[in-house]
Amino acid sequence: MRLWRAALVACMVACVATPSWAQQGAHALTLQQALKRALAANPRLTAAERDLGIAEGRSLQARAIPNPELSAEGENAFGSGPYRGTQSLETTLQLSQLVELGGKRDARIAAGLAGVDAVAWQRRATRLEIMSETAVGFIQVLSEQRRIQILGDHVTALDRLQPLLQRRVEAGASSRPEVLRAQVAADLVRVEREKAKALLSTARRELAMLMGDNAPRFSSVSGNLGVIRRPPPFRTIVDAIENNPQLVRWTAVWAQRNAELLSARLKVVPDVRASVGWRRFRESSDNAMVFGLSMTLPLWDQNQGDILAAHESRDKVQAERAINKLALLSIAGRAYDTATSAVQEIELLRNTVLPNARDAARGLEEGYGQGRYTLLELLDVQAALTEAALREQDALRSFHIAVATIEGLVGRPFAMAQGGRR
Repeated sequence: MRLWRAALVACMVACVATPSWAQQGAHALTLQQALKRALAANPRLTAAERDLGIAEGRSLQARAIPNPELSAEGENAFGSGPYRGTQSLETTLQLSQLVELGGKRDARIAAGLAGVDAVAWQRRATRLEIMSETAVGFIQVLSEQRRIQILGDHVTALDRLQPLLQRRVEAGASSRPEVLRAQVAADLVRVEREKAKALLSTARRELAMLMGDNAPRFSSVSGNLGVIRRPPPFRTIVDAIENNPQLVRWTAVWAQRNAELLSARLKVVPDVRASVGWRRFRESSDNAMVFGLSMTLPLWDQNQGDILAAHESRDKVQAERAINKLALLSIAGRAYDTATSAVQEIELLRNTVLPNARDAARGLEEGYGQGRYTLLELLDVQAALTEAALREQDALRSFHIAVATIEGLVGRPFAMAQGGRR
C-alpha cells in the first residue's frame, strides 16, 4: 500500500515545491495531504473494504460443516384394536448427520479463499484508481491557479499602459479611441480570467469530492508543474502494466471459478446421511437402538448443466483478462502519446516561442513609450506572450495528467528518460 501511495507522490514530485505564484496560506493543500485525505475518506474505498468483508464472510461460511438433525417419532398410536390410545406406542429419538464425500467442502473452501483474494486485488486496484484520480484533480486545480495568474499578469501589463496612454493623449500623440482600445483589451482579458476562476471553482469542488468532502476545505493548492522529462520507452510501460492489480486479480478469479467447477463436478458424488437413535416400545417396556444410512442415487440428474456453465465461466476468464488488458493498454497508449507530445510542445515553447515573445514584448513596450510603435502592435505582442504562456501551461497540465494516469496503471513511478520512444 505504501509503495502505491509513493507512486502517485513520485509522479508529482515537482508539485511539492512551492513556486512564487502559488497562493500561500494556512489552508494551502499539498499533493501528499490530498492523497492522504482521499485514501482516508473516499467512499469508493470504503465500499471496497466492505466488499472484502463480504468475501471474508462467505469464505468463513464455506468452512462450515452441515448441522446434525435431531428427530422424534411416534408409531402405533391412536389407531384401532390393540393400537388404540398409546398402549402400543413406539417412540424413536434419532440423531442424523450429513457426511459430505468427494472433497466438496475442500472445493468450497478453495473457492471462498480465491474469492477473498480476488476482492483484495480489486480493492488495491480501487485504491490505485483513487490515488491517480486525486493526483489528476490536484493537477487540474494547480493548473487553473496558474492560468488565472497568467491572465492576471496580462491585465496588469495592460493597466500599466493607461497612464502612458493618458499622457500621450494629453500631448496629442494619441487619440482618445486608443485609450478605449486598451481598456477593451484589458476588459476582454478580465472576462477570460473570470472564466478561469469558474473553472478553478469546479476543479476545487471535484478535488474536494475525491477527498470525501462536499465542499472544498482548502484555500488553494501548492506545487510546481514546471519540471518535466521525457517518458521511458513504451515497452517499459507495457511490461509494467502486467503487475496492475486489475490484471493480477484475474489469476484469483480463475482459481475461484476453477474451484466452482470442481464443486459442480463433485455435486454428482452422493453424500451419505448417517443416523443413530433410540426406540422405546411402550407395550413391552423394551428399548432398542436404531441405525440408518441413506444417499441420493444420481440416476437422472448428474448436474451436467451446472458443470457446463461453470466450465464456460472458468474459460471466460482468459477473455475477460485480455479485454481488461487491452483497455489498460489503450489508456496507457493515449496517455503516453499525450506526454510525449506535451514534452515536445513545452520544449519548443521554452526554447523559442516564449523567449522571443518576451523579448518582443519588452522591446515594443519600450519602443511604444518612445513613439516608435503603434498601440495595436503592442497589444498584439502582449496577447501573443500571454497565449504562449497559456499554451505552455496547458501542455504542462497535459503532461502531468498523463504521468499520473500512467503511474495509476503501472502501480509505481516509472523512470523518466531523456529520450523515450514508443
